[in-house]
Amino acid sequence: MAIAVGVSVTAALLVACGEHSQLRDKSDVGPTPQLVQPVRTLIPTVNIAPAVRWPQGQTPVAAAGTQVAPFAAGLDHPRWLYVLPNGDVLVAETNAPPRPENATGIKGWIMKLVMKRAGAGVPSANRITLLRDANGDGTPEVRTVFLSGLNSPFGMTLVADRFYVANTDAVLEFNYTPGDTQLNGPGRQLAALPAGPINHHWTKGLVASPDGTKLYATVGSNSNVAENGIPAEEGRAAIWEIDRASGRMRLYASGLRNPVGMAWMPAAIAAAAAPAPAPAPAPAPASASASANSASAILAPTLWTVVNERDEIGSDLVPDYLTSVRDGGFYGWPYSWYGTHLDERVQPPNPQRVAQALVPDYALGAHVAALGLAAAENSRLPGNLSGVNANATTGVFIGLHGSWNRRPMAGYKVVYVPFVGGVPNGLPLDVLTGFVSPQGEAWGRPVGVALDRSGALLVADDVGNVVWRVTPR
Repeated sequence: MAIAVGVSVTAALLVACGEHSQLRDKSDVGPTPQLVQPVRTLIPTVNIAPAVRWPQGQTPVAAAGTQVAPFAAGLDHPRWLYVLPNGDVLVAETNAPPRPENATGIKGWIMKLVMKRAGAGVPSANRITLLRDANGDGTPEVRTVFLSGLNSPFGMTLVADRFYVANTDAVLEFNYTPGDTQLNGPGRQLAALPAGPINHHWTKGLVASPDGTKLYATVGSNSNVAENGIPAEEGRAAIWEIDRASGRMRLYASGLRNPVGMAWMPAAIAAAAAPAPAPAPAPAPASASASANSASAILAPTLWTVVNERDEIGSDLVPDYLTSVRDGGFYGWPYSWYGTHLDERVQPPNPQRVAQALVPDYALGAHVAALGLAAAENSRLPGNLSGVNANATTGVFIGLHGSWNRRPMAGYKVVYVPFVGGVPNGLPLDVLTGFVSPQGEAWGRPVGVALDRSGALLVADDVGNVVWRVTPR
């Protein structure tokens, strides 16, 4: 029996190894990506760059007209960044919490090996580190622990004199005085977030509304395609709105498999009205869009997010994406992908929900693992990366952490997506590449991105344990 099982597993792995992308390069990127038929294998395609860290003196490759240097090294799995108004840079050094019921069985065992190989198997430092570069020379003079004793912290934001951090299970509030290098006390729990013993997508993004009255928290799904059952997905695959004064929460958008980074962008310029999805509590007014189900039919200010889509239906599916977020909008997960494309693995189906699914605004490519997102309004990078060139009115920087379920690999870089008329336009521009060695090993993997007070781009690299800084050459 053991031999038979070994033979069948080996055969399945061989089938998975034979599966690879069939699409022309970049044809699954942009406002109208090419979408193919799903490809199913018994064992998923596994093709990941093993983490080896940066050789001495090696750095990522910066775009023409820019240069890159380490801003801070020797960190412990830095994943997310936030820049305070006084210029202090906060780094969430974090990783997954204990999740005793996540990834069980043979597939779970394989996935744990994959994550360890990718550099994601280290324990969480559970702290936020403050870096202060007072003279702006690109080298912090102060490095101190800003907050410790957290629970897999991720998203951060400051509103007036209150600092907020999204642990994996709750949003905490702390008093803050400008210039503080350390916050004391346990803080106050403002709102609980879905977590639990599975907690498959554990990262919780956080952003404040432009007027500061609300917070928005991202919560990823508890599975790939609801294989743990729909009840396990209660409150997940969603963005939650939190009233900052009371802590009351309401579901802002759903059907987003794993939303992570968020940013506010100017309004989309549109020509005709489009209906809002149903049901839609307190829907925002809708402006025109390319289709009735387009997600960009919203007035400003518009919340945008990057989303990691589902795995295990081939190297060319499903594109991760950048999209505007409609209040009350449903984006398909788990029942459908990229609008109304049915996922037959999900049983029982839900045709009514599928019919309501919004089409994302912009595909970033299959399995690129889009995580970091930052608006480029204050960027001082040159030319097409500035957000103020002749063709683009603004744009966003996106950290693509890199694929595991695609052959060949994709992601492992930072890109810039220009916006025209309030919507993404054209193909992404590479900002930082060279995270993977010629031998296919990961020297680093980009996650969070942010603009510092000078307009330079900061990139958290959780494999290299570095924060990189990109400036004009």
